[in-house]
Parts: sequence; structure tokens; C-alpha cells
Amino acid sequence: MHVPDGFIDAPVSVAAGVAATAAVAVSLRGARRELDERTAPLAGLVAAFIFAVQMLNFPVAAGTSGHLLGGALAAILVGPYTGVLCVSVVLLMQGILFADGGLTALGVNILNMAVVTVLVSYAVFRVLLRLLPSGRRSVTVAAFTGALLSVPGAAVMFTLLYALGGTTDVPIGKVFTAMVGVHVLIGLGEALITAATVGAVIAVRPDLVHGARGLAAPLKLRIGGELVDAPAVAPVPAAARSTRKLWLTGLVTALVLAGFVSFYASSSPDGLEKVAADKGIDAKTKEHAAADSPLADYSVKDVDDARLSGGLAGVIGVGATVAVGSGIFWAVRRRRAQDLTASSTAAPSAS
Repeated sequence: MHVPDGFIDAPVSVAAGVAATAAVAVSLRGARRELDERTAPLAGLVAAFIFAVQMLNFPVAAGTSGHLLGGALAAILVGPYTGVLCVSVVLLMQGILFADGGLTALGVNILNMAVVTVLVSYAVFRVLLRLLPSGRRSVTVAAFTGALLSVPGAAVMFTLLYALGGTTDVPIGKVFTAMVGVHVLIGLGEALITAATVGAVIAVRPDLVHGARGLAAPLKLRIGGELVDAPAVAPVPAAARSTRKLWLTGLVTALVLAGFVSFYASSSPDGLEKVAADKGIDAKTKEHAAADSPLADYSVKDVDDARLSGGLAGVIGVGATVAVGSGIFWAVRRRRAQDLTASSTAAPSAS
């Protein structure tokens, strides 16, 4: 779904950039309400994890592959505003360091892969949570469904932008049918990855899952072959529970996925690349401004061994993404703390 330079003309790309900038600005403000001393470092980890999993293209059909977009996963784990920022950080790092996704198309990509995926997935997620019985299983089911629908939602947004500013003369009906059709299949992979990841985090730290806040399923014990409620115990304050173990586990997982497992990812073109080649959308593609980057195409320049080159690039990408993302989220969190301090000191004087 990474749109390169040249697919969309300059006026529409500029307009998309303005809209994406506004969405990021709103998200920066909204993220102040979502981030605290525990969730700020985890948001950086979520961005790095999305970067890593996006390197794992999985086959779908007819010589086509797909990969995680990540909007649903980020929104459910750390909140919708922070989720937009997470995916935007990933797209920025991919465009600058790895020549993946055009720089003039960065606004288009943020709208498609960050804003639309978060809006669609989180809206579906919240609606389903209202309809389904309260419990962790419902969170997983809602996450699966939201993620599934978010991918064709992004394909629809691309089709609309192409209808407004496509640089090639391809009937919009053909673009719509091809894009939505293949991305429904990719959405299944997105849904499975999202549900599995959300379910895994809920199993160990439900207090850290934004979409699972308020869940209080009682602990069950098996006694005499029957499940009974465990005796009530005083809960450990959420702020007192360390996130270090989860953070380290997540970081190691991201490094292994990007540094080792990515070598075995599908080499088939992804959904947008396949549609673009088949329909002629890519006729006016421009060379990426960062094509000479030492990390272009997810390989390290002058490292001849393909496995080592790709693995090093993946590890560097995870490290850079977690560093940049964590820095941004800590800054947002500090701004929130300053706002809270200012409001608490202003209250007495106002009275």
C-alpha cells in the first residue's frame, strides 16, 4: 500500500499532505490524553513492532503478497490518536531511510495507511465491544473484525485519491475492483496478526491495552474439576506495575522478526504493486529521492550477503523507529504533564 512518487499528481499530493499534517496535529494533541509514564515507551515499541512486521510479506493469491498496515493494532493497543502517530512514524522512517513510499506521496500514505486504517478499525472495534458480551474474547473478536475492514478501507481511499489525481488514464472502476478485491484478502492476514498480537498482550498485561480498559474478568481456579472464582485480592496499582519485561520481550521479538524472519518473507509484489503493474498505474512512477540511501530497499549498501544485508537493515530500522517514536511519545507525555501541572496550579488562583 506504500504509494510511490508519480502515482498521484502534485495538486492532490499537496492536498493530501495538508490533510495528513492536520490529522497528525490533531493526533499529537489527542495523544496527550492517551499517553502516561507507562504507555509512552510502549507506543514507541508498537511503532517498532509494526515496522518489523511490515517486512514480513505473506502470499495471498496469483503471485501477490501483502503485509501488515498496523493501524488497527496500534489503535487498539495504545489508542487511536497515538495509533495514527505510530504508523506515521513508521512511514516516515521507511520513506527517508529505506526509499519505501514516495516522499512527495508521504501525505497520501499517511492518509491511507495511518488515518483511514485507524478510523475504520477503531470505529468498528468500539461498536462491536458495545454489542458483544464483555470479556477478553470479545476484544480479540472486535480487533479481528476492525483490522479486517481497515485494509480494504485504505484501498478505497487510494482509489478516491487516484480518481482525483491519478497520473495515468485507467478506468476508475477497474482500479476500485482490483484494489478492493486483493486488499480484502490481505485484510485477512492483517486481522489474524492483529488479533493474535492483541490477544497475547491481553493475556499478560490487559491493563496496558487501551481497547481493553475496563475489563475485569475474575480470576478462575480449577478445584475438584470445576472452575470457581478465586478469592478477591487487593489489586496492584497499575502505575506500580513495571512494563520493562513486556517492553524487552516486544523489542527482542521485533528485532528477531526484522533481522531474521524477514529473510523468508514472500518476494511477490504487494497488493498495490501488483495492481499498478497489471493496470498500468505505474507508468509514470518517479525514482525515489532517497534511492541512493545506504539502506534503500531494506538492504545495507556494500554488504554482499543478502541475508546479512537484509537482516542488518531490519535491525537498524527497528532501532531507529523505536528511538524516534519513543522520543516523540515522551515529548508528548511531558507536554501532558506540563498541562496537568499548569491546570492544577491555576485552579487555586482562579478561586
